[in-house]
Amino acid sequence: MGEIADERSMISRIIATDQDVAEGAVWLADTDPRFARILDQIGPLPSRRRPGGFENLLNAIIGQQVSIASASAIWARLQSAGLTKEDTVALASDDDLRACGLSRQKILYAKSLAERRINYGALETLPDADVIAHLIEVKGIGRWTAEVYAMFSLGRADVFAPGDLALQEAARVLFDLDARPSEKALRAIALDWSPWQAVAARALWAYYRVIKDREGIR
Repeated sequence: MGEIADERSMISRIIATDQDVAEGAVWLADTDPRFARILDQIGPLPSRRRPGGFENLLNAIIGQQVSIASASAIWARLQSAGLTKEDTVALASDDDLRACGLSRQKILYAKSLAERRINYGALETLPDADVIAHLIEVKGIGRWTAEVYAMFSLGRADVFAPGDLALQEAARVLFDLDARPSEKALRAIALDWSPWQAVAARALWAYYRVIKDREGIR
């Protein structure tokens, strides 16, 4: 048993560049011909790397359960109002945040995140599973938000977000399933894409754009 690494103690490879994503895409294409087929359709995958920190986690919260267009509009208003920093959000009134388009629930979540004062630098050294566990302790951060942050802001290569509806729909079409797979089912399927689950997610989001003619993630 000592030879088998505890997955909770593991930090997956870090995706830092487009070349890292391309390496993962080659691995997926070699592993599953269905990925090879869609990668020919969608072309090179973007790295989607984003800076870590409060702003990007707040941005992910804003994007929960709203359209991409709505989330982008709200974020633009927050930027114009100077309300994307930890200190300014903590000090902002509910009315200030509501004027930018945040719902009562999202105001609560934004305030909770600002007041939590997460050590974002420390997240970079935590194992994948511990990053997710640490983030979902914050009110308003669910597994999807934590997994997206781990993939894009921390660059974790072996993290997936199976609760994402666009990923579920893309997987349904790609694998010719009768219905969208549940979060639990897609999480199990995605294990076959380890150690490049995050690249598989990028491929499926890109494929969603092809089959639906709209973006599946910001």
